[in-house]
Amino acid sequence: MRSSNPVFSRRGFSRDNGYAGFNAAPQAGAPAAGANPYAQGTAANPYATNPYAQQDTPYGAPQAPARADVMTIDDVVTRTAMTLGTVVLTAALSWALLPVDEANLGKSYGIGIGAALVAFVLAMVQSFKRKASPALILAYAAFEGVFLGVISSAVSTYISPGTVMQAVMGTMCVFAGVLIAYKMRWIRVTRRFYGFVMAAAMGFVLLMMVNLLFSVFGGGDGLGFRSGGLGILFGVIGIILGACFLALDFKQVEDGINYGAPREESWLAAFGLTLTLVWIYLEMLRLLSILNGDD
Repeated sequence: MRSSNPVFSRRGFSRDNGYAGFNAAPQAGAPAAGANPYAQGTAANPYATNPYAQQDTPYGAPQAPARADVMTIDDVVTRTAMTLGTVVLTAALSWALLPVDEANLGKSYGIGIGAALVAFVLAMVQSFKRKASPALILAYAAFEGVFLGVISSAVSTYISPGTVMQAVMGTMCVFAGVLIAYKMRWIRVTRRFYGFVMAAAMGFVLLMMVNLLFSVFGGGDGLGFRSGGLGILFGVIGIILGACFLALDFKQVEDGINYGAPREESWLAAFGLTLTLVWIYLEMLRLLSILNGDD
């Protein structure tokens, strides 16, 4: 099982990559479900030659390998704080240095769109790399922050100064709520949950792409998915999908920690969580912009 997050979809902590998954059927020659993937001497295990790997206990309980370089929750928290901190710092700087006013509107929008394109390219490059690149991830965070700073400044200037803070608080509340619900097991990440989220996400993205095409060639707001009643509905759906992505990401991180993923994977966890939080913030900002703009 893989997360819908593009990072985890590529390098996800799944059993077929040597990490834990959702009880996937074992491949030929691969360890059976529930066995420690690091304690098996098979070709599917990239750490089969690890001299520190432990065998399973007589009771069949999986044991994480006794290695000093395994990923921990502290590693994930630290790397995520660094990545999100870079986003926040560059967003604040771009807000201050690239004001979205009548004198600098074209320049600020141009730099913001350019930063968004660079961030997208960097995200795709990292998603298809076999290993995490901290420099690439932090560079993505920096350019993403520039884009978010310009967009946030525009919303604050032309719609409502309080919208940005509301979006930030809303994003934090969604993150905290999903984390609590996941830890309390109110949300159970299963194959059915995963399939539902993936189907909903693909439908949502396709509709947004169609709306974008109609807006580019037909003018206005296309099919109306970004304004009015439909805009509010799709904003809520986008936030709910972001919350589901968070639950999938939490599951993947939990499995990676339990099965002793290498410490470098904590950078991928931080990258994936940052992508999801940026998604939620943008959807929250759009929803609040519609609501505040109608006042």
